[in-house]
Amino acid sequence: MLRFALMLFAGLALCSSGAFAQQNLKLMANTSPPYADVKLPEQGFALELVRHVFAGTDYTPEIIIENWSRAVEGAQIGVYDGLAAAWFSEERNKELLFSEPYLASKLVILKRHSDLNDYRKLTDLAGGRLGVRADYAYGVDFSGIPGLTLVEENHLVQNLLRLLNGSVNFVIGDLRTVNMTLQQFLADRRGQFAVANISLPKVERHVAVNRSLAGHEKIIAEFNASLAKARKDGSLQDIIKKWDQRYDGVQ
Repeated sequence: MLRFALMLFAGLALCSSGAFAQQNLKLMANTSPPYADVKLPEQGFALELVRHVFAGTDYTPEIIIENWSRAVEGAQIGVYDGLAAAWFSEERNKELLFSEPYLASKLVILKRHSDLNDYRKLTDLAGGRLGVRADYAYGVDFSGIPGLTLVEENHLVQNLLRLLNGSVNFVIGDLRTVNMTLQQFLADRRGQFAVANISLPKVERHVAVNRSLAGHEKIIAEFNASLAKARKDGSLQDIIKKWDQRYDGVQ
């Protein structure tokens, strides 16, 4: 009986130590479907990937979705431990330690399918009107394109409607976001859009942790190690494939 009690106590101790080894990590993400949105399965594509990778670490992420300015500010001043789906910049890197990228996104320039011109470089947009999101940092310098007018809207669907009615000549957007928007709002008109042959920089998403947080280097090191394993065993790609099949569309 005594031996059984000792074994039971040892087992409980091991379970307790394992439970306490898991540390909560409060992360923020901005609403950006299909990557992060409370209305989507798993709160979005990027957040499912982040939770999957963290499952192989000593950390359990608690992810809150906010608007972008509040998310960045909260992470920088320490209200939150970090960001779940951040784009790298040298300015942010001063206060946030970034992980290896866990997801790459493709930016595209859309035109009307009836526009038969072959656009191959950004300067080919000269003299045109380009629909952009008012709150979106594309990482593209449009200032050197002669006569290009940027037409701002709050939502991508507004830019797509402008493209259809001819009030803009082009629209820039994340390909997955474009396909999701077309599927939800313009499914019967997807054939009226085409992707121009213009190569744009890819966008990579990272986890970024406040450098003032104790143990921030360990957090990122564990995330990177788990990310490498998820790539090797194919589980990361399985999640990516699932989401990309969910929102197919223009290529």
